[in-house]
Amino acid sequence: MREAYIVQSVRTPGCKQKKGQFKETRPEELLSFIMKSAVERTQGLKPEHLEDVMCGCAFPEAEQGLNIGRVANQMAGFPEKVSGATVNRFCASGLEAIALASARVQMGWSDLTLGAGVESMTFVPMGGNIPRPHPEYSRTNAEMYVSMGVTAENVANRYNVSREDQDKFGAESQAKAARARDNGLFKEIVPTPAYKYVKQDNGTYKKEEFTVSHDDGIRQSTPEQLGKLRPVFAADGSVTAGNSSQTTDGAAATIIASKEKCDELGLKPVARLVGYTTVGCKSDEMGVGPRYAIPKILEQTGLAKEDIDIYEINEAFASQALYSIREIGIADMMDRINIHGGAIALGHPLGCTGAKLTATCLANLEEVGGKYGIVSMCMGGGMGAAAVFERI
Repeated sequence: MREAYIVQSVRTPGCKQKKGQFKETRPEELLSFIMKSAVERTQGLKPEHLEDVMCGCAFPEAEQGLNIGRVANQMAGFPEKVSGATVNRFCASGLEAIALASARVQMGWSDLTLGAGVESMTFVPMGGNIPRPHPEYSRTNAEMYVSMGVTAENVANRYNVSREDQDKFGAESQAKAARARDNGLFKEIVPTPAYKYVKQDNGTYKKEEFTVSHDDGIRQSTPEQLGKLRPVFAADGSVTAGNSSQTTDGAAATIIASKEKCDELGLKPVARLVGYTTVGCKSDEMGVGPRYAIPKILEQTGLAKEDIDIYEINEAFASQALYSIREIGIADMMDRINIHGGAIALGHPLGCTGAKLTATCLANLEEVGGKYGIVSMCMGGGMGAAAVFERI
């Protein structure tokens, strides 16, 4: 099997659903921009060198339907010969896309590919526009369709994750993200054009462009302040807006090339995908996915948890992230976990998250001079995913 090297990995900022700076920017615009930027930032690379694009999207319909992996790459100005596909593994869609793009290179099917992720939760809401669970199956297996917030309450109750610990975790995520933003540590972010429609004197609307440079959902708070928020999913629950991920709009892109193509074009490898795995778990506690996926990927790659320099574990909810961290046995390594904050502060743009966290993981490995990083998340329906990346 051939080596597949990552030569670029970048993301847009993440902006709040319906209230953020991307609320009038379509997903194809975000995705085409970040894909084009990834190519432009890679010395020696031109669009005509690309062969295929794999794009993750959790709800590939409406504005982000019609195979956005192909539509956006054409909007980016890539040649017609560049094919594209859209893949859906819910919250791991972007990571799945990078794994599939890497596998194409490893198998010799392509020499240069792009793995991406996109989600506009403003344009396509959680659950899609017209969710239609199977009528008979949903009567006997309702947990397959249960709200992810309810599953977070289940994790907190079943595994004794206290409200206080969840709020502390949420406040720390915000504080880390604010420090990173203020110190310019989100090196993976590309300032991104956004659009707004401004009403003119004649009653028509003009599309105006402006630039977004930072994640717009970061809001510093204390555990005590978060403790005053009401539960969202259960009257006597512990899961609140302050210890849950933000619904977000964003896109990210990673370019993968064979060793031969790197040598031919003079491309500089920055990392490689060492291994990727997925695993199923109970649907009504889907958040525990990383607790199973991370040990599985460590066994697959022959690494120990102490070998990992950076952990990017998606903070869908503080309850599930804390439980997973504790069960894996890395609670004493918090200085390696989400070092610049996680989804509670930065957002969880569903199908984009895996691609977004890959860009963040590689940037953070560079910052700390580390060798191995893990990206992991839970997924709706009861699954976990994890990937190991090695910094070159």
